[in-house]
Amino acid sequence: MARHVWPADTVFNRLELDVQDRACPRCSRRMKVCDHRHRKFFTLDGPLHLTCRLVQCSDKACPQHHLTVSPEEELSLALPHSLIAWDVLTWIGLRRFGRHWNVPQIRAELLDTYSISLSADTIEDSIRRYQGLVAARQADPAMLAQEYQGIDDVVLAIDGLQPEKGHETLYVVREVRRKRVWFAEALLSSSATEVQRLLVQSKEWTERLGKKVRGWLSDKQDAFLSGIAEVFPKVPHRLCHNHFLRGLAKPILEKDSHAKVQMRSKVRGLRELERQALARQALTSTPDAPMACEPPAPNEAFPLPEATPAPAAFEAKAADVAGAPQAAPVKTELAPAAFQAKVAPAPPASKDGVLLDYCCVVRGILNDDQGGPLHPPGVRMAEALQEVRDSLGRCLGEKKGGPSRGSCGGSLATSIEA
Repeated sequence: MARHVWPADTVFNRLELDVQDRACPRCSRRMKVCDHRHRKFFTLDGPLHLTCRLVQCSDKACPQHHLTVSPEEELSLALPHSLIAWDVLTWIGLRRFGRHWNVPQIRAELLDTYSISLSADTIEDSIRRYQGLVAARQADPAMLAQEYQGIDDVVLAIDGLQPEKGHETLYVVREVRRKRVWFAEALLSSSATEVQRLLVQSKEWTERLGKKVRGWLSDKQDAFLSGIAEVFPKVPHRLCHNHFLRGLAKPILEKDSHAKVQMRSKVRGLRELERQALARQALTSTPDAPMACEPPAPNEAFPLPEATPAPAAFEAKAADVAGAPQAAPVKTELAPAAFQAKVAPAPPASKDGVLLDYCCVVRGILNDDQGGPLHPPGVRMAEALQEVRDSLGRCLGEKKGGPSRGSCGGSLATSIEA
């Protein structure tokens, strides 16, 4: 929606547009100017104040007398009721989908570079409009015919994208040779009847282009198998590379899963090591040092000196308030000690802290199930555990702050080596 209130100090570039063809399309009489439409919107070259002269047929008996005609060039500058011009809209769409910027990034860059202040809602609405325009452009029959002018046949692929279980599934039909998405539709049901409707639409597109379908690619979903066999008889149907590799590597993946179970069974005792490390940290931790204004208790980190300096300091302060000459400053060892306790650098990482970090890493490795048929999760787990074992070996060999052979770090290394 266009903005109605602009800052008073806004400097606009001005442009006036007239209707090029003044002849009435019904009676051929010359149309006259009847009104003016003013629009203000952002462009990358600065705010623009557009004035459009609206015309109307001068013959009151003409059936089109009550209709007004706008300048033809108005739509080439901006969409109706839009706050931004085409150049700003395409700039937003390119950053969002070409460079994967988020809305705050786009908003900040527009403000910093072009002094264009837009709300987050306006940018999100512009992104939705850009998506609709791109989808309409992709499905333009004339553009498709030009795109596939030098291609004799096409290879189609269909797949469903479901963000979460129970949500709508977005089915996408894609042409492989030109790597072009033909169309996409979200379906509530994945039944064969719903999917077959998309396959029928694909057939209509190929017939309109006059191209032969060389083959189909999909996964092993039953709706795809039955629908393609019915709508595209005698057309080869193949599985995608990922599903093909999954089927080919199924025996290997089963052995890989068994190897994961064996590795998990050997790496034991992580929780017990963590309990021991946390218990030692609790025993060695000391309470915070007392504040300097409070006399510390005996037998603590800062013992009281034989002559307590606090009363002398208070007497000097009282004499100064009464107007008496200030006494010589009293030297005390308590304040510097307290100050040193406050500004002392943090101690280096303890052995138990390093051990807890190693346990956290190993726990993450054991819970990682990612990986495809080309890099099975069991192989990834073995490689990661080997890296941890090598790191522990370096720590135990250097003995520079690392765990010793008799400590829990040595126990962790022994567990992983087993």
